[in-house]
This record gives sequence, C-alpha cells and structure tokens, in this order.
Amino acid sequence: MRPLCSNLVGRGFVLASLAVVLLVAPAAVPAKAQALDLSKPDDAVKASRKMQSSLDDGKPAIFWFQGGVYSRIPGEKDRLVFLYQAMNIRASKTMTEAGKGYGYRQVSREVLIYLDPKTKEVVRTWNNPWTNKAVEVVHVANDPVNSRPTFAQGPTGPFKFDATLKEGTGIYQVDVPLFYSNPLGGDYQPYVGGDYQGMEMFTFFFNEAQLLDAKPDAPDVLVAWARASQFMPWMEMGGRIGYMLFSGAGRRVPSFDALPDVLKNEITTRYPEYKVPPPLDDARPNETSWTYFKKQIEKKKAQPPK
Repeated sequence: MRPLCSNLVGRGFVLASLAVVLLVAPAAVPAKAQALDLSKPDDAVKASRKMQSSLDDGKPAIFWFQGGVYSRIPGEKDRLVFLYQAMNIRASKTMTEAGKGYGYRQVSREVLIYLDPKTKEVVRTWNNPWTNKAVEVVHVANDPVNSRPTFAQGPTGPFKFDATLKEGTGIYQVDVPLFYSNPLGGDYQPYVGGDYQGMEMFTFFFNEAQLLDAKPDAPDVLVAWARASQFMPWMEMGGRIGYMLFSGAGRRVPSFDALPDVLKNEITTRYPEYKVPPPLDDARPNETSWTYFKKQIEKKKAQPPK
C-alpha cells in the first residue's frame, strides 16, 4: 500500500503535465482546400469557373482585350475600319440543385470602344466610306451579359473541362455560333430573312499549376477573341452585302486601374456602373449590340423636338 502523500504527488504531476499539454496544444486547423482534379466533374466545373472568374462568390474579375475591326465585302479588299479597346467585368456565385452536384452562375457586363486606326482616339462620328455619310458611333455597352448556371451533372452527362495541357500551359477553346431573330427586324423575318447571324470564338491560355491549385483565383489567364458579324446597325449600311471581322487578344487584369487610360477614362466618364459587375442575383435579359442600339434609337425618338 502506497503512502497517501505518494498518491497526491503522483496525481499532482499528472495534472500539471496535462495543464502543460493543454497550454501548448495547437488550435484546431480548418480543413485545407484541395487541389482540383479534372477527372472529377465537380472539380472540372470549379476549374471552368476559376479560369473565368473566381471561386469566391461575388469577387470581381476583369478581362481586358484589344484589337482591330475589319470589313469584308465580296470583290474588294478587306479594310481596317477601327481599332478597339474593351473590357468585361464579372463575378460568379455558387449554385446548388438536387442531383446536379457543384454548380455556379456568372454575371457580367462589357464595354467595347471604337478607336480611329490612325490617331487611336475614341471615334464619336464616323464617315462611312461606302455611303459617304457621317454617322454617330454607338460603342458597345452591354449590360448584362450573364451566363446560365453550369453544373457538374447536366442533361448530356458529367461536365468535362476539355482543355489541352502541354508543358504547364493549358489551352481552352469555346466557339459560340449565334443565330436569332434580329431585334431591329419585324414580325416576318422567317419569310423575308433578316435574322441576326454571327460567331464568337474564344481561346483561353492559362497556367496549369495556378488553375489546379487550392487557391480561389488563377491570375495569369490570357484570351484571344474573334468575332464575325453583320455590319453594326449604327453604320447604316442597309442591305449591303458583307460583314465585319473582329480580331483581338487580352488578359485578366488585377483591377480597374490596370486598364489602358483611354478605356478607363471612357468608362469613368460615360459608363461608371461598369466599374463593378452586376448583382449576383441579376435576372435581367441579356443585352446585345443590337438591343442596346434599339434602346438608344427609341430614347432619341422619345426626346421632344428642339
């Protein structure tokens, strides 16, 4: 039988040791975010979202791009009609729906400013070389340009992020054929024609390690953009045969202040709301160059005569 004092000493040692352990034990660490695995549909959707915006809900992302606008009319040489500076500001939100896995929806708005090819200044009035008429330039200011929700499990099966990965660089291509009733046309387009037809082609280049790591953003994303479309309605080309080709490239930029001065100044002066993306719950119908132009025409018609 041990002496009583021995038991007390032993118990005191144990309690003291436990106190020391409690004092030096580290605090609970939250679960660490995992790197993305493109073979998993949930992660493939996250990679698509991360390339275009951010995995953080509501965090703005800005893509800037620049290039040239060409005319193509049968029987004559292609002309460089304009240069342009453009940006798209967007944000995304996590979406959940039973049986569809991880999902998100992106909201955005965009500005494209036409520049004179020689002076590189903003064009306000343009002398149409085909009609010899001076027309007012209507720059692109589409708000909103939102996307439908994307889920890991869709109507055609699991989502796949079909990127080409080569020596640390990823390439992801998206082609968007467009064909719909022209908002400037009448009710008889199926009989007489006049539907809008165009094509937009995007190629994204990204750092593979950045896109697949556990961080919410991939800052070094480059983009090439091309577009074939009918002549802009403000050009007043009527039924002239031909179309326009937009060609350009750009990248994701860290902030509004990183945009070129000519674009920043134009947005600050004329489109200040484009400094932030639309609200995440934005339910407005999307805007196009044609619907925006129609609104500008209707606004002028509503003004009282001078």
